Amino acid sequence: MCGIVGVVSNAPVNQLIYDALLLLQHRGQDAAGIVTQQERKFFMHKAKGMVKDVFRTRNMRSLPGNCGLGQVRYPTAGNAFSEEEAQPFYVNAPFGIVLVHNGNLTNAHALKAELFNTDHRHINTESDSEVLLNVLAHEIEITTRGATLQVENLFAAVANVHRRVRGSYAVIALIAGHGVLAFRDPFGIRPLCMGKSADGTVMLASESVTLEGTSHQFDRNIDPGEAIFIDLQGNVHAKQCADAPTLKPCIFEFVYLARPDSVMDGISVYQARLNLGETLAKRVISTVPPNEIDVVIPIPESSRPSAAQLAQLLGLPYREGFVKNRYVGRTFIMPGQAVRKKSVRQKLNVIASEFKGRNVLLVDDSIVRGTTSKEIVQMARDAGARKVYMASAAPPVRYPNVYGIDMPTSNELVAHNRTVEQIREIIGCDALIYQDVDGMKKAIGSLSTKLAGFDASCFDGVYVTGDITSDDIDRLNSNRVGGDESQEDTSRLALPNHSE
Repeated sequence: MCGIVGVVSNAPVNQLIYDALLLLQHRGQDAAGIVTQQERKFFMHKAKGMVKDVFRTRNMRSLPGNCGLGQVRYPTAGNAFSEEEAQPFYVNAPFGIVLVHNGNLTNAHALKAELFNTDHRHINTESDSEVLLNVLAHEIEITTRGATLQVENLFAAVANVHRRVRGSYAVIALIAGHGVLAFRDPFGIRPLCMGKSADGTVMLASESVTLEGTSHQFDRNIDPGEAIFIDLQGNVHAKQCADAPTLKPCIFEFVYLARPDSVMDGISVYQARLNLGETLAKRVISTVPPNEIDVVIPIPESSRPSAAQLAQLLGLPYREGFVKNRYVGRTFIMPGQAVRKKSVRQKLNVIASEFKGRNVLLVDDSIVRGTTSKEIVQMARDAGARKVYMASAAPPVRYPNVYGIDMPTSNELVAHNRTVEQIREIIGCDALIYQDVDGMKKAIGSLSTKLAGFDASCFDGVYVTGDITSDDIDRLNSNRVGGDESQEDTSRLALPNHSE
């Protein structure tokens, strides 16, 4: 997953893009980049690291201009350790284009071969975003045929991109001397919205919280398959460019990825999580009588709304039992030393008085590998809990994600090919309660009439693009990054201020 932003203004945008990226930091902590344009020239700075570390005063001074793009990256394909794979990406022809991308192309391998053999374009990294940029550039080159660029040329090019590209993609591209182009895949898997400020600045961003936090008024979401072009005077042009668009956003955005104060495709993320807590409460009652539970405790951070709603409906006390250390740094590997994996206990500490002698119900937003859950259950027992029940606001994660979420391979997923009882034994809790897949879809889907469904592939194994085979999953998993837990920890518990 990544966070992207694009701005067209009549004033310098470097500080505005920086502020926007801070508001999107939860969507990616691996790398950050900003590009601006002044008099048809691009100025770019990008590097590995958090926004506050990548951009210093000298870097900001070297980013002049009244329009630009930014991205925060959490890598899912390519080389996580290469500075070159930080975004934005640049290509000089036609016109000069820079691009930021949130998502994951499922046919990047085939496209890369096409680009080399047919389109005669060179790809210099392992990033699917560079592939996407070159497909877009090639299609713009074909539609313009050396003539002056017209808005309709861009929309025709995006229509061709939709026909060639498969997977998830929310894209913002800056075309030198012309303006900003943005578009979303025909299923709307990854989010993208637009807003305006009082001074006429137009902003595109992954989440509405970015607009609100930078004093922009939310205008609307970009529709699936739609393209938006903002010229340098701030005029907005829009056209539907997909043959059969349908809105099926990634449900994991609402479960965990997005900030709770965002509204995505008309759905309040916070309300979605409250609804998940409500449906989860019904599942808990069918498994553990409420009179056998003394207290409900969330596992920080994004499970809090669901846990609070569940506790209220069951008439149980809601307490904070874990304190998160927001300043867990990286593990430095010195020569001759073995790799030391960070313990959950470095990221969380218990408030023992909330556990001692009690039957506790721990609520998490989801359970992925199960290793963190197992350690947390043991921490609760060590703190004196009599019984430890665990509830997940999401269903079992049984399948890998191919649309841009850093999800482990099937063999690493604790729920893959296991029953709930087998998972419970691995985690070590006294009872394990999962959300139901249909219940999850209804809880969130009831908040909007515009949705045709969800991509819930990591829960139900149904990939909405309809083109995913087991061979595709194997190939995508082989390109996956971030799976080695001996590297720097970017797990949910390690992220600073996530979902607050």
